[in-house]
Amino acid sequence: MSSTITLPARPEPITVSVADTALIVVDMQNAYCSKGGYLDLVGFDVSGAAPVIEEARAVIGACREAGIPVIYLQNGFAPDGADIGGETAPVWHKSNALRFMRDNPEYAGQLITRGTWDYAIVDELTPEPGDLVVPKTRYSGFAGTNLEQMLHAKRIRHVLVIGVATNVCVESTIRDAYHREFFPVMVTDATMAAGPGAQEATEFNVLRFFGWLTSGAELRAALGSNG
Repeated sequence: MSSTITLPARPEPITVSVADTALIVVDMQNAYCSKGGYLDLVGFDVSGAAPVIEEARAVIGACREAGIPVIYLQNGFAPDGADIGGETAPVWHKSNALRFMRDNPEYAGQLITRGTWDYAIVDELTPEPGDLVVPKTRYSGFAGTNLEQMLHAKRIRHVLVIGVATNVCVESTIRDAYHREFFPVMVTDATMAAGPGAQEATEFNVLRFFGWLTSGAELRAALGSNG
């Protein structure tokens, strides 16, 4: 494979080195993708998850084949809630999952809590040996984690980003990547938003302010064209 690929991205094509590129898979967990998961329980539509999971599976496979590191982010809290921070933490107030569990005690400790079905990555995208998994307790993959150190250690400059929710954890991670001098490329059809109009809003923000947009087919074609 050639050491560089050119993605037909928007707003313009971007040329990346395979050696300095990583794939970040954001929160592809039952909580966000499955019926009965947290997002579904609090009233968000997850009916569009199946094609996003399938596209994510194809993108992950293509990146593994190309030798691009695959880094999973996995969002959630310790069973004892020690990493939430209590009422002094904004997440205590704004996390829909935490609020739902407080309002519905029968779900206490079941939503985005480590060790639960809700927290687990969906079966179709189970990490493989050699993939990396970064646990996190806030929206951004960079908040309170070793993700930045991991990327620097691998000499990464470009990050391909897929996952859920587009307008929350995906966008937060892209914004923080941009502010840390990484070049973010969001794979639009391998992401899914929470809320009407939110996908388009994040795509606009990334296109105009924070990075580049491409599709799974475009990415796979670019990788395959150098095979």
